[in-house]
Amino acid sequence: MKKYLILLDIIFYAAIPLIVWNAGRGYLGDYNTILASSIPGILYSAFRFYEVKKINFTGIFILASLIIGTSSDFLAGSALQLLWNNVFYSIAVSLFFLLTIFSNKPAALLLSLDLAEMQGNDRASMNDLFLQKKVLYVFKLITMLFAARELVLSFVMVLLIKKYGVEAFDHGIIYKQAISWSFTIVSIGGFIYISKLINQDPERIQS
Repeated sequence: MKKYLILLDIIFYAAIPLIVWNAGRGYLGDYNTILASSIPGILYSAFRFYEVKKINFTGIFILASLIIGTSSDFLAGSALQLLWNNVFYSIAVSLFFLLTIFSNKPAALLLSLDLAEMQGNDRASMNDLFLQKKVLYVFKLITMLFAARELVLSFVMVLLIKKYGVEAFDHGIIYKQAISWSFTIVSIGGFIYISKLINQDPERIQS
């Protein structure tokens, strides 16, 4: 699945919702169509949570996002309010990422620890490596990118809602994928740099 992650994200978070939105709104109405278009993404997110197979930061984050996002959508009551709820949710997620930085446990570090552990590395040893001053600083920068992505997404959605109203939904899907993957590519560069920093001290690496 990991080999096709980008393709699957595009299919479940962009392609299918756009198809459902354009084909179904004439029959279901705007609000019900948006809810229907979110179901494939919800099921896909649930599958990704199942694939983690462990209650760790990554699993909890995916599950919490799934529950909060779904609840927010179904409690919105109208298509326009649903879009505004998504804006507020993005801002809340951004604040959460910033909080992990201030607590000296940046989200990017915790995600990397989970990944390292799933690959068979000792979590405590990897944690010691990641807490090296320079490495920790890069993790904080990457997490700041996570927070910035959410703020940019919320800002773009506000502009789209004010300009297009409910029609901002399909525009938002396209912009969300473009912005998310742009930030992801930059973040990957940060993770690659961290790998180089750690490998400068190979005796401390178990794997």
